[in-house]
Amino acid sequence: MAISPVHRRRLLQGLAASAAWPVGAVAATGDEKVNFVAVGDWGREGQRSQGVVAEAMGAAAAEIASRFVISAGDNFYPAGVRSVTDPHWRRSFEDVYTAAALQTPWYAALGNHDYRGVAQAQVDYTRLSPRWRMPSRYYKVAGEVLGANFLDLFVIDTSPLVDRGNYDEMLQQLAHGHLEAYDGARQIAWLRDELRRSTALWKVVVGHHPIYSGDHGDSAELVAQVAPLLEAHGVQVYINGHDHNLQHIRRGRVDYVCTGAGADAVGSVAPVEGTRYCLSRPGFAMFGLDREMLRLEFRDLAGQTLYQVRRRRAD
Repeated sequence: MAISPVHRRRLLQGLAASAAWPVGAVAATGDEKVNFVAVGDWGREGQRSQGVVAEAMGAAAAEIASRFVISAGDNFYPAGVRSVTDPHWRRSFEDVYTAAALQTPWYAALGNHDYRGVAQAQVDYTRLSPRWRMPSRYYKVAGEVLGANFLDLFVIDTSPLVDRGNYDEMLQQLAHGHLEAYDGARQIAWLRDELRRSTALWKVVVGHHPIYSGDHGDSAELVAQVAPLLEAHGVQVYINGHDHNLQHIRRGRVDYVCTGAGADAVGSVAPVEGTRYCLSRPGFAMFGLDREMLRLEFRDLAGQTLYQVRRRRAD
């Protein structure tokens, strides 16, 4: 049987990935290595490039034996979901991310578009779904849950921090029949205390809005309130969406990774201080971690590797 050029390319990419992303130790003990994929800004009912990115992401997740998926917010466009029975769940999530390798836990953050709907419905869906994980609007996932005792994951809710004075977002919420009451101070206190208590070798924080950005620009509120906590408590990676592109920015000892191109790439992105890579193209991010090394790779909607880099934990 003849192999099409697309399938031949995917096969070669898979063979290359199997060498670059060792997965045997994950299956053996679940503690030496952990691989995962991350995507944001995706919920388009399979339209634009969402379905194509989902297919490439499923193939990549299989290649690296991905343990879980990070969703960096704006999970449903244009205005979140109305309830746990909203058809958006099927059209944008269940019927799009069908690859076997994506039937793993999805640790999800809320985005500003999610707040235009009923944000609590995404929390409540956790009780109904075998893979959707959003136990509250901000939460910690400990290493033993992830199957990697050297990693703690912290998912924060950036809209209460960034959009409190954003009248456009307030008007958007009012246009959809509600207005959220934000309590950002309590969340910041929670994040500070949880980071302080964590003894994990690797600490990864996920939020929807960028802290530093070559697209929307820096988020002043997050620069003031969150970035100092990341530096003070040894967080190595911050993963975000919101910018519909792919970016890797290094500031201080923190790697800021934007993976907000899950359905489209809008506008342009430009290098800023600390930019190691940026591109406006639909795609997603892949991560591999062991006790001493992190591997980051960006792939596009065709499954093509765009960028890859390694960093040591001590760097």
